[in-house]
Amino acid sequence: MSDSTRTAEGRRSWLREHSELGVSLLLLVIGVLVLTDALTMNVEIAQRGPVGPKTVPVVVGTGLLVVALLLALDVLRGGRGEAEGGEDIDLSEPSDWRTVLLLGGVFLAFAVLIGPLGFPIAGALLFWGSAFALGSRHHDRDPLIAAVLSVVTYFVFNNLLGVPLPGGPLMGVL
Repeated sequence: MSDSTRTAEGRRSWLREHSELGVSLLLLVIGVLVLTDALTMNVEIAQRGPVGPKTVPVVVGTGLLVVALLLALDVLRGGRGEAEGGEDIDLSEPSDWRTVLLLGGVFLAFAVLIGPLGFPIAGALLFWGSAFALGSRHHDRDPLIAAVLSVVTYFVFNNLLGVPLPGGPLMGVL
């Protein structure tokens, strides 16, 4: 075995043993994005009270950075996350890339379709597609449950919480 092969194997082994650094890096990136967005937010000076719209994003972004740093330090010191007692995951099994790709496609389709179709239709496709990707094969009831769940979610956010969601072509009907 050549030196370059041993070095590459050593790097892969180190990365495998410290894979939780990826989570730390993800938290760091999200924290930086949240803080950047919060600190560049335009806010009216005439806001009421000491707590403005920047406060929560700054606290959350700072918290994400602190957690990312603490997680990275723990992993580099040899700490490892332990599986919960109730988990029944066999780490020797290969990843189920079909499910991951199907879910990724469903989320991407939702992001593309929510504008032109609105939340009720795109949400129903998201809920049904997610159920299908995760293994449900009840082709008669899954679309109905997805449609009801999507419309109820639309009404709760739009009418009860006051968070407007795009209605799409069903805007006049709902």
